[in-house]
Amino acid sequence: MAAPKRPRPDPKTHAQRVIDALKDAYPEATCALRHADAFQLLVATILSAQCTDARVNLVTPGLFRRFPDSASLARADPSQLEDLIRSTGFYRAKARNLLAMARQMEERHGGKVPTELEALTALSGVGRKTANVVLGTAFGRAEGVVVDTHVKRLARRLGLTTSTAPEQIERDLMRVVPRTEWVDLSHRLIQHGRRVCLARRPRCDACALAAICPKVGVA
Repeated sequence: MAAPKRPRPDPKTHAQRVIDALKDAYPEATCALRHADAFQLLVATILSAQCTDARVNLVTPGLFRRFPDSASLARADPSQLEDLIRSTGFYRAKARNLLAMARQMEERHGGKVPTELEALTALSGVGRKTANVVLGTAFGRAEGVVVDTHVKRLARRLGLTTSTAPEQIERDLMRVVPRTEWVDLSHRLIQHGRRVCLARRPRCDACALAAICPKVGVA
């Protein structure tokens, strides 16, 4: 006789259990991109597209010494900028976006990083994910949930969403996770995805969330 199926937990209750377990495992949630201010974080996040944070952190010290603010970056020689960021991949497109973004900051915002989502996403190279990173980490404003590759994978694996589209995953997380947890949840999921819940071979035996994880997609 087959064992009776367990009733599915309430989504918000399940999300809170995930939040609590992640808090215990990663009490200090921080952004992995090294930065000294909102401008540096914005640049670093643009560079992190299709690139590891570790690689970006190797590139940005030299980049910020040469271009410490939007005014200096706006005047950068494109070829020199490309050389400085080449190892992050897609360097020509990233250089174009960085130059355009810096010029727009100077023209529209007096060289200051805007603190509104709409104004941030109007800058070249800045999508919703990048804007959420900057708003949450630099300004402490929870306007959404950062959905990178780790958050996308773990949100499904943990049963917090059934979607594969980042936009829908963000909406699903915003629906079940309290707003006060949006920023730190992303940091903690990213840390957990790098250390334990790996893409190909998740370390379920060493996972602090094993008892509450439905292990969606895990063989």
